[in-house]
Amino acid sequence: MTSVVSNKKLSIKAQTLGGLIALAAAVALPQLVHLIGSHIGTGSALGELLLPMHLPIILAGLLCGPYAAGIAGALSPILSFVLTGMPMAAMLPFMAIELCAYGFFAGVLRTSKMPTVLKVLAVQAIGRAIKAAAILIGFFGFGASVHPMTIGSSIAAGWAGILIQLAVIPLAVYLIRKADND
Repeated sequence: MTSVVSNKKLSIKAQTLGGLIALAAAVALPQLVHLIGSHIGTGSALGELLLPMHLPIILAGLLCGPYAAGIAGALSPILSFVLTGMPMAAMLPFMAIELCAYGFFAGVLRTSKMPTVLKVLAVQAIGRAIKAAAILIGFFGFGASVHPMTIGSSIAAGWAGILIQLAVIPLAVYLIRKADND
């Protein structure tokens, strides 16, 4: 029997299911983190620290491919905003662009022979660079209210989430692929 997760070519059904699961997780995880944050007194700052939307989107890219994960990444902040009012409206387009990039480029690197931790690191760099470019274009080209200083502050605020992604995503990919091969 062939493995569904580790095959180079996934069925549309598998990609769609993976994308939907990632979308649901990318909307639900931040709510859980914000709930915990409100109980411990940090509010939404815990979400900025842990980056819970990024985890399922990058994971979906590495498991399901670029299109399902890219679409899930673009839609997750929009759906979250519609359902919960978060992320803030000013950040919404930039987060949608960033998460779409994470999902898409993780999917592009899915079949690469490089170690998964390097794939995650590359995806983090690419996604943040694309978000930075979008913020700069938005601010200088269209007068968006999100200041370019947000670029550095979001990286500084999200250091724990970046480290969590580097630890958890490769382990999750390994365990899922191992379970799929059994």
